[in-house]
Amino acid sequence: MQRRQKFITPGYYKSVLALCEGTESFWANNSMESDSAEQEAALKARDIQSAALDKIFIQYTAGEPIDVLIPSLEKLIDNYENYQRALEIQEQLPNISPLAIDDWPGQYEECVQVISLCILLHRIDLLQRFVALLDNAGYAGEDTLYEDLLRKVLPGRNDLDEWYHDIYTPLIRAIYAPTKEEASALLKLYCDQWYSAFEDKQTNWHDTHLDIDGDEGSYYGYWAFEAAAIAFLYDIDDSEVDHMVYPKDLVAYARNFSSSPNSAKTGRIESGQPCPKAGYWFTPAQANSRRAFKQGEIMPAFDGSRWGATLWYWSGEDDA
Repeated sequence: MQRRQKFITPGYYKSVLALCEGTESFWANNSMESDSAEQEAALKARDIQSAALDKIFIQYTAGEPIDVLIPSLEKLIDNYENYQRALEIQEQLPNISPLAIDDWPGQYEECVQVISLCILLHRIDLLQRFVALLDNAGYAGEDTLYEDLLRKVLPGRNDLDEWYHDIYTPLIRAIYAPTKEEASALLKLYCDQWYSAFEDKQTNWHDTHLDIDGDEGSYYGYWAFEAAAIAFLYDIDDSEVDHMVYPKDLVAYARNFSSSPNSAKTGRIESGQPCPKAGYWFTPAQANSRRAFKQGEIMPAFDGSRWGATLWYWSGEDDA
C-alpha cells in the first residue's frame, strides 16, 4: 500500500473502509433515536452520505489508484441527493441545501472538496448534479470561490468579488494574481495555512490522527482538494507546493486525462465508443451490469438512468 499520508496503516484502512461500506446496510436494519420518522430518515441519510465521503477520503489516503475513486464519487453524489430529499421532507422546505455553506466553514469546505473531486476526476455530469442542490437553495452568485471553481467548466456562472469565509482568501487571490510567480506563492501559502486554519472551525476531522487507536479511529485524511482544482483550472505552477494536504498526483491526473477511446489507462470508456480492451466491464447506470466485452465491441448506453451518461469501468479482470 503506497499510502499518501503517514498516519494510516493497512489494518486501519481495512477496518475503516469496512465501516464506511457497511453504514448503509446498518441503518437499513437498525433504528436511530429521533423526534420523528422524518427526522430519523434525514439523520440516517446524512450519516450514509458522510460515510460515502469518508470512503473516498480513506481510499485516496491509503494510496488506492485514482480510478478507484470514480465509482465511489458516483455513489456519493447519489447519497447527497438522497439526503437532500429526506431533509426537504423533514424541514418541509423545498430545495433546502444539504450543506449550509454560508454559515459553517466545515460544510463549505466539504462542498468545495466535492466540487473539486468532480472536476479533477473529469466528472462534469456529477458536478452538475451536486451543484444543482446548492444552486436551487439560493447559493448561486453568492461566493467567489464557489463560482470560480465552476465557471471554467459550467456555462453561465457568475463573476463577483465577495466570499463567505476568510480562510479562502489566499486561494482566491492566487486566481487573480498579476504574475504566475505570485499565483504560485499564494497557492503554496494557502496549503501551508490550510490545516491550522480549521483548528477552531468546529469540524469533525481536525486532529483525528491523534485519536487513532490501533485499527480504530475517525481519521480519513486531510486534503485541500480545492487547491488542486484551482491549480488545474487556472494553470498555476504547483512545483513548489510540497505539503501533505496538497494532492499533487490528482492534479497530474487531471492534466493528463485522456478520453480517447483508444486509451485504456484510465479504466473507463463512454458508451458508443469501441471497447479498448477485451475483458469484463461494469457501469453504475444499470444494476448487475458486469459483463465481458470483446475489443472493438461498441459499449452500450442505458437511457433514463439516474446516473446520467453511461460510463463503463474496467473491472480489473483478465481478458475474456
